[in-house]
Amino acid sequence: MKKSAVLFFVLFIIITRTYAQWPGKVGQTNQILLPNGWKLTPAGRSIELGDLPLNMQLSSSGKFLAVTNNGQSTQTLQLIDPKTEKIIDERVMSKSWYGLAFSKDEKHLYASGGNDNWILDFQLKANQLGKSDTIKLGSVWPKGKISPAGIAVNRNNSKLYTVTKEDSCLYIINPSEKKILKKVQLPAIAYSCVLSFDESKLYISLWGGRAVAVVGLANEKIDRIIPVGDHPNELLLDKKGNYLFVANANDNTVSVINTNTNKVIETIATTLYATQLTGSTTNGLALSANGKTLYIANADNNCLAVFDISRPGNSLSQGFIPVGWYPTNVKTLGSKILVSNGKGNTSMANPKGPQPIAKVDDSGYQMGSTANSRLQYIAGLFKGSLSFIPTPKAEQLKEYTKQVYANTPFTDKKTITADGEEGNPIPRKLGETSPIKHVFYIIKENRTYDQVLSDIPKGNGDSSLCLFGRSVTPNQHAFAEQFVLLDNFYVDAEVSADGHNWSMAAYATDVIEKTWPTSYGSRGGTTNFEGGRPVTYPKGGFIWDYCQRAGISYRSYGEFGDFAKANIKSLQGHMCPASPGFDMDIKDQVRVDAWQHDFDSLLAVGEVPQFNTLRISNDHTSGQKKGKISPLAAVADNDLAVGRVLEHLSHSKIWKESVVFILEDDAQNGPDHVDAHRSPAFLIGPYVKRNAVIHTMYSTSGFLRTMELILGLPPMSQYDAAAAPLFECFTNKPDFTPYVLKHPLIDLDTRNVAVNESSKRSEQFNFAKEDAAPWQK
Repeated sequence: MKKSAVLFFVLFIIITRTYAQWPGKVGQTNQILLPNGWKLTPAGRSIELGDLPLNMQLSSSGKFLAVTNNGQSTQTLQLIDPKTEKIIDERVMSKSWYGLAFSKDEKHLYASGGNDNWILDFQLKANQLGKSDTIKLGSVWPKGKISPAGIAVNRNNSKLYTVTKEDSCLYIINPSEKKILKKVQLPAIAYSCVLSFDESKLYISLWGGRAVAVVGLANEKIDRIIPVGDHPNELLLDKKGNYLFVANANDNTVSVINTNTNKVIETIATTLYATQLTGSTTNGLALSANGKTLYIANADNNCLAVFDISRPGNSLSQGFIPVGWYPTNVKTLGSKILVSNGKGNTSMANPKGPQPIAKVDDSGYQMGSTANSRLQYIAGLFKGSLSFIPTPKAEQLKEYTKQVYANTPFTDKKTITADGEEGNPIPRKLGETSPIKHVFYIIKENRTYDQVLSDIPKGNGDSSLCLFGRSVTPNQHAFAEQFVLLDNFYVDAEVSADGHNWSMAAYATDVIEKTWPTSYGSRGGTTNFEGGRPVTYPKGGFIWDYCQRAGISYRSYGEFGDFAKANIKSLQGHMCPASPGFDMDIKDQVRVDAWQHDFDSLLAVGEVPQFNTLRISNDHTSGQKKGKISPLAAVADNDLAVGRVLEHLSHSKIWKESVVFILEDDAQNGPDHVDAHRSPAFLIGPYVKRNAVIHTMYSTSGFLRTMELILGLPPMSQYDAAAAPLFECFTNKPDFTPYVLKHPLIDLDTRNVAVNESSKRSEQFNFAKEDAAPWQK
């Protein structure tokens, strides 16, 4: 009888795991399921590129296609024969970012050297990238803060124009003499530039300025500023130069400018549904050979939007084409559509991911190269791809359009009513009430599921990868076993730079997605990604902005701020003055002490906010930096801290109407046998099911959607609107039993003493700031 029960239990686990959705290939549909719940079915053929291809350019005859790969790991410049669809040459670049242009005679290829603050001039000989010269704009980073981006060259190759994203300038250069002729200050950071057909004007997209600058080249001054959408990036002139198309990433549109009147005559919405929610991320443009069709890359929808633009001012949607993950650029050549996909065609597992106690760390973590690494660090794990798509005829485009909608979990109806069940404590739409009145949201740092919970037999874990098991994290194990074990949860981010934005906005803007790899590759650049730069903000702001507009009370304990100092306006006056931000020299016990004192004070006067964010982050660890708290002790400190929050809260008078969400902002510093984004996540409260194992696929955005529904907030992006809320984890039969704290079997004061290769590398980092690169000391 006992053997039969064990056999039934094992079979039950196998069946439930089998029927759950997991990232990767989906049945017989040929779809690839991404860890965020969206699917891919890239049209056409594809070849592998390098890490994060941001830009590609065709030579004037179409003989060559150049691609610049600007990711965290090895950065490269690739020369491709678009006819044979093969890479014919490749050069490793120490630094690079976006800028790329051929000379008209196809003898030169100019490429941005990123924060080296120069333009590389490659001579093209025998279909190869020949010797390169450098056109210096200033001292290299960090002494010089310039960072060339878009490049344009006139027809006789006598002048080169480049715009910058650090000092916000236009540099006018004589390329043959390698001489800067003039420097023009711009009103905001710039992305790209394009010359008018008569070369009398230069159009510049002001990435941080919601505008296009028009520079008259006779006087080399800004003649006009034309307002467009948010985060304008790619620019494209029509075949006659009468209309300029501007991709606006942060509001999913393309502005159409009449170049004769310098006025916007039309704003094209590129979304799949009529929505104002961010999340399409429009960032690439190309025209068909006859100039009548516009192809628009929607990075976060993983598709091209197709428009008939034969009647300027009255563009008509023709449909969509499925492409790879995060398309960054699109070009056309004859009957081919070429698309660079920034993250390639699939996510993947990283069982050889970094472990913070490894004596030798070959992960390439923030060192700019993983080419020879034995480890699989998520920041450089995904290689881009180049799609070659035959121009679809009408019937084929209809099929492609159907496929794009099938790949997309977002619908406009989900913005109003979430998929769920009646009678659940979680409302399905605004206006419905919940018995839960207080939400506590705890943000931790960088761990994978297998690192922490793979020693629990009921979950889908590889215990050989378990580093911070039950003896180190007894409270997190208790959360998973006493409430719900979530073994199919994935963070939406790759690293902390985008992770805190995904965790607080269900979105990371194109500015963040395209610049954090530079910093994480130790290649310089401005890096305040946690609310410090308005140019990085989502259009609607962060969850606190939504609370403020809805009249929901809120408070932050160290997230997006440090003590009383807030990084964003909506948090001013809402920060706990005693709560520190990220700093590995401050124990998480100090963070909980600060929260507990503040909580008790608010509880005494009946003013505990409805929404509370807590930064409890020492599971990040300081690696093996000598003299610092050891990784095991840091994670144990973190575990005890979150356990203390639950114990204290569960013994308070508001426990009966509270819920606690706990997740990692990212999963970058660990291995996982399912997917590099898989991470431990916990849900605790009286209305949360007890002793449940749930294999349903969830994400960061799904956690946020659940909180929004409880608080009565609308979705912030297409991602949280599309994500599955955690209805399955809740019950309408509450259990008010308080949580009993568990103590780790680890000395919380243990410090690193040995000197090895990993500790030497750890010495280079500033652990007072999360994921700070060596030059940020």
